[in-house]
Amino acid sequence: MKISDLIEEIIKEMLDNEDGVASFRRNELAYRLNCVPSQINYVINSRFTNDHGYTVESKRGGGGNITITRIKLDNDGYLMHIASSIGNSITQNVAYTFIKNFLDYGAVTNKEAQLIASAISDNVLRIVEQPGRDILRASIFKNMIVSIIS
Repeated sequence: MKISDLIEEIIKEMLDNEDGVASFRRNELAYRLNCVPSQINYVINSRFTNDHGYTVESKRGGGGNITITRIKLDNDGYLMHIASSIGNSITQNVAYTFIKNFLDYGAVTNKEAQLIASAISDNVLRIVEQPGRDILRASIFKNMIVSIIS
């Protein structure tokens, strides 16, 4: 398992155990995982963003106290939030990250996630050249999300 995946897993465990709020010192977590604090920053900045359903508060000094809070929305509100945050274009990797987060959040079933992933895959959309492929993917992705909500 990559260190970034391990950091993400530990933070998500904290969120699950503390009713959606994880507070920790960046340096202490880095020491515990035998990594540099910048690796903690990378995971927070890439996997615990507002688009992924989290808010992050960071305080400088004293080891860098971090508080991550899972945004409390019902599943439909969460999905609508994500659908509205997707721009006019999205890559397969970014879309798959959203789908993984949907599953983690419990906003979609495994079957729904598989259907969405299949419909927006590069394999299916390969007949469309870039950048049109990512534009089409965003449109399909948003429409599928909205149809789950409806």
